[in-house]
Amino acid sequence: MQLIEVNTPALEKEFLQVQIDLYKKDKNYIRPLDKDVLGVFDPKKNKLLRGGEAVRWVLKDNTGKLIGRVAAFINPKTSKGGDQPTGGMGFFDCIDDQHAANMLFDACKNWLQERGMEAMDGPINFGDRDKWWGLLIDGFYPPTYGMHYNYPYYQQLFENYGFGLYFKQYTYYRMVDDPLPQKYHEKAQRILADTNYRFEHLNLKELPKYTEDFRVVYNKGWAKHEGVKPMTEAQAATIMRTLRPVIDERLMWFAYYADEPVGFFIAIPELNMLFKHVNGQMNLWGKLKFLYYKWRGACTTMYGIVFGITPEHQSKGVEAALVVEAGKVVQSNPSMPYVDLQMNWIGDFNPKMMHLVEQIGGRIYKTHATYRYLFDRTKEFKRMPIIGAKKKD
Repeated sequence: MQLIEVNTPALEKEFLQVQIDLYKKDKNYIRPLDKDVLGVFDPKKNKLLRGGEAVRWVLKDNTGKLIGRVAAFINPKTSKGGDQPTGGMGFFDCIDDQHAANMLFDACKNWLQERGMEAMDGPINFGDRDKWWGLLIDGFYPPTYGMHYNYPYYQQLFENYGFGLYFKQYTYYRMVDDPLPQKYHEKAQRILADTNYRFEHLNLKELPKYTEDFRVVYNKGWAKHEGVKPMTEAQAATIMRTLRPVIDERLMWFAYYADEPVGFFIAIPELNMLFKHVNGQMNLWGKLKFLYYKWRGACTTMYGIVFGITPEHQSKGVEAALVVEAGKVVQSNPSMPYVDLQMNWIGDFNPKMMHLVEQIGGRIYKTHATYRYLFDRTKEFKRMPIIGAKKKD
């Protein structure tokens, strides 16, 4: 077998081709957009490359056939936190062969060790957690946009190598028109009766305002989590600008207290229901296909990207009121094409959010896993800390 570093346009095409060849007979596979994958490794599009590093390899057998690929990277924003300097590996695809997988894992480990890392997490994205984060270990259904899809045997390839489970990630699912529990309505009414609170969905004519409201709530609710940095105004603007072409105003909801933003529920149409028709190519023909299937109403799934309440307004019923108010618009509305809702993954380190989603009828639909491999095999392995748990002395 031959391991080759990706350093030419031709090898970059082979990096994409590995996955295409491997999954060509899998009916659940949806090819990611080429531009999305390539953008991760483009310094013009991924600002992390200005202070971080990334490398890619493809693996070929003795006949020259592509049989695997992987990437390793150092994110300067997150690599220094925790118990040891930790790098990342991702975009892993491989035939069902442990020796081949080990060659790919070893390449990542050696490259990261040479740069001072003491562990690696994977498979993860060289960027935010909203894309290509975690290995699919249960619920082998078609992937939602930006989520990692793989064969079941990948789990054994990782665990046989020595990766330990760092945390599980749950994708929840519910039917849009399923009624909310009565207790949930009762909980919501206490908040809805308080005139200090109000709830509204996004208005595209005022997108900058809602972008800033999103950033304020996000930074209050997420910036203290391990591996999550405060969001800048530029980052928030980029997120909304990227989402703008597919935004359905009725799916993005905000909660306010005394006119200050205190919560949001951000959902969009599930894009892979449209992208599956373009075969990874958003050229002119791909864009026409995308618009055609969008016009036909082919997207019947809502995808909940993020749901959060600022700490000072949690456990009061604000989340219930937000969901109830959104439900009045989304549920049983003849103009709404959405039949079901999938929610972006929630880590098992966040039991409060898991409980919240289960309260509104969400059930676990898919399970991904983020693994960690400690280079010092004698060091104690620790799982991701539970949010809100008291630290032991």
